[in-house]
Amino acid sequence: MNRQSPVMLIAAAVLLGVVSSHLCNSESVVADDGATTFTKMVNIKDFGAIGDGVALETDAIQESIDICHDSGGGIVRVPAGDYQIGTVELKSNVTLSLDHGANLLGSTNQADYRTENIDQPREGSPHCLIYANGATNIAIEGLGVIDGRGTPENFPRLRSGGKNRGVRPRLLRMVNCDGLKFSGVTWKRPAFWGLHLIDCKNIHFDSLTIRFRNNNFNNDGIDLDGCENVLIENCDIDSGDDAICLKSSKYPCRNIVVRQCKVSSNTAPLKFGTSSRGGFVDVKVTNCFFYDSPMGAIKLQLVDGGRMENVAISRITMEDVGCPIFIRLGDRGNTFDDNDKEKPPVGTLKNIRISDVIASVTIEDRERAERASYKNVKAKESSQITDAEKSKAGPIMITGIPGHFVEDVTLRNIRISFPGHGTKEDVQRTVSEDVDRYPEQFFFGVLPAWGAYIRHAKNIHFDNVQLETRAPDERKRIHLEDVDGFVER
Repeated sequence: MNRQSPVMLIAAAVLLGVVSSHLCNSESVVADDGATTFTKMVNIKDFGAIGDGVALETDAIQESIDICHDSGGGIVRVPAGDYQIGTVELKSNVTLSLDHGANLLGSTNQADYRTENIDQPREGSPHCLIYANGATNIAIEGLGVIDGRGTPENFPRLRSGGKNRGVRPRLLRMVNCDGLKFSGVTWKRPAFWGLHLIDCKNIHFDSLTIRFRNNNFNNDGIDLDGCENVLIENCDIDSGDDAICLKSSKYPCRNIVVRQCKVSSNTAPLKFGTSSRGGFVDVKVTNCFFYDSPMGAIKLQLVDGGRMENVAISRITMEDVGCPIFIRLGDRGNTFDDNDKEKPPVGTLKNIRISDVIASVTIEDRERAERASYKNVKAKESSQITDAEKSKAGPIMITGIPGHFVEDVTLRNIRISFPGHGTKEDVQRTVSEDVDRYPEQFFFGVLPAWGAYIRHAKNIHFDNVQLETRAPDERKRIHLEDVDGFVER
């Protein structure tokens, strides 16, 4: 039995120059074999944290984390209260545990988000509320709230040359970490992306609540860049931008499982490939509910080289979503590395299985769109459905580019209801290739099919795929162009 004695704990505290009582608290855990072990617990209030929502508590919390780490690891307890913080860094073998009623509040002062001794990410700026680099065996747990308070008033987006400028911190950024656990906590209001993990492995997200909707620009939920061995389960996510987003700016994402999640997004509940240099391999998504997602639901995109293969998506229910399934192979060719200017070759996208899906595709309610006040959208008074609205509620789209095909895609046991409203003029539309553009399906405009548009593809199988419209539509049910081996049964 691995038991640390009180003498050992006191000795460690003395060596660190702190009062031994700070580390004497412990939690007992009874293992399956009946043995009891003890985990050190550090209370942030013992290091000067006040919890009044006014004082800046960064130093108190960082000192608690450092002491816990330096003494061999344990739990840093955040009791009920409001704690305003700037950037804090988690370290190996430390669990940050929030009591019910505990609120970590991001400072609204940009100067409190340090950049010293913080790496420069391949995408975006280094600013973040919670940071870790090269750490192992760390966790964030509990029933409390982590609120970035990242509203446009506190952290405005400054556009310059088509790029985001200004300081807009992520809620969390972890790099090259191994053994991460996130459970229970509610995450709110990032100024930029929410939970961003880069080149990490052995990760578990369980029972998180994420509330980022209609807060600021680019409020992704969970971003996994080049991560492997990941389980996301039992999460309730309502995000402003992509909700569960797999990225690959350098290394592939592989061995990812998403299950039993409720997900809503202004942009997409599930997206692969805002960056896709390394690719995506062996991904399973099952038993999820996607809802209130007007710009689309499932988006599988490979536009920067790499490979996407062995993706299985099943048991998905969708309500009030835009374009239900978008699979895209393109040739944007970004490298995300200032030292590597050579454009990568076109990647490969194959072996995709999507099954047991029920979906209702709707045109976004104009008043609901207006609620995203930061976008400054004004509801249109005309009752006529616009092309922009129709393009966001489009058909299944599966498309490669000339000479590079999407391959081996099977859709099985699919039932999708579409809004209709296609005209005879829509049938005659020419669809741009947009070979080197970052893809959103609606960028292609209104498509000449209401059920499925398939182009530059091989071996596409529709098995018991039921497509219907709720209003008349003059377009084709399925449009095929440069397709080799389409089978429907």
